[in-house]
Amino acid sequence: MIASVRGCVTALAPDAALVEVGGVGLSVQCTPGTLARLRVGETVRLPTALVVREESLTLYGFAEEDERVVFELLQTASGVGPRLAQAMLAVHTPDALRRAVATEDLAALTQVPGIGRKGAQRIVLELRDRLGAPVGTPGSGVAGAGLVPAWRDQLHAALVHLGWAAREADEAVAIVAPAADASDDPPDVAALLRAALRTLDRA
Repeated sequence: MIASVRGCVTALAPDAALVEVGGVGLSVQCTPGTLARLRVGETVRLPTALVVREESLTLYGFAEEDERVVFELLQTASGVGPRLAQAMLAVHTPDALRRAVATEDLAALTQVPGIGRKGAQRIVLELRDRLGAPVGTPGSGVAGAGLVPAWRDQLHAALVHLGWAAREADEAVAIVAPAADASDDPPDVAALLRAALRTLDRA
């Protein structure tokens, strides 16, 4: 198993980073939030999980070790493969997923593309005793204290992935940020994305 990689980021794609390790370029699948933290030319260390299939070897990278742990635990639920597990971490932080499962918050789980109500119920049933309790405070993200909130990175990366320029994405995030910051509840990234797209459509 490849537990982590450390090397220079040589290229970024909408869903992956190319990290050169010992002269070998590794394609590492990452969430938009993780990709938003990477810069071409910088050295990075990413916790990773290697998914082995008969026809492929896919390396998934994460901003923090906790994301990797949750990524692997999510796949112990029926019907959750690596792609869906990655999508869940693209929408929610590890602690947000723990809270959603612990409190049976089906609405939060169904925000993830590919998860319907029945799928959310199954995930809650099968993962309730596996994910454990949230390790941080409500609203905390993978960015950690003193850094840019995770939802900002996720929203910015999603807009860039949809084809908007980085400058336009920055402006849209700035417009929707006051409402998100004023709320005591964890930001709904999907709702913020819709609001940001409306501001861009009017521009």
